[in-house]
Amino acid sequence: MFICVFCSSSQKIDPKYVDLATEVGAEIARRGHGLVSGGAIVSCMGAVARATRRGGGRTIGVIPEVLVDIEIADTDSDELIVTTDMRQRKGLMDARSDAFLVLPGGIGTLEELFEIWTSRVLGMHEKPLVVLDPWGLYTPLRELVDGMYDQGFTRPGVFDAISWATDVHEAFDLLEKPGLELRPTPEELGEATPS
Repeated sequence: MFICVFCSSSQKIDPKYVDLATEVGAEIARRGHGLVSGGAIVSCMGAVARATRRGGGRTIGVIPEVLVDIEIADTDSDELIVTTDMRQRKGLMDARSDAFLVLPGGIGTLEELFEIWTSRVLGMHEKPLVVLDPWGLYTPLRELVDGMYDQGFTRPGVFDAISWATDVHEAFDLLEKPGLELRPTPEELGEATPS
């Protein structure tokens, strides 16, 4: 299985987040999986890829041409794909992945999370989606989505489409668990039901 890891490229974060990414990469390899990443060598992105390769796992990096020099492309990837833009990057990462793991990150990580989460809720894919959040960075996000659900802005499947974990082993157990098929009802899609 190829696991796509969404994570930070910031070099200003607490080193514990980079250590977490290293642990994730080692676990990917230990469990016999491969990595799909954002194709950079900095911060968490680089740490997860290096740890995966150290453990014997295969890595696929996908990076837009504009970020090759900024984030410094991971030329040690088993396969490095340089795209024309961010949309192509995300599309290729999605297509090459069997599951998604989200680590603590910034707005780019949130964008990736929401795109995969939304498409899962809509039944456009059945790939597992797990957020690994040992220190509660995403607690306000979970509370926000709970509030959106309470006010009718999200459908019930929003909670079935994602799993939350606080340690690496729990996250991988969830990634490897058979997925729940989500198919929104016509009412949830705003369509009229057949009479």
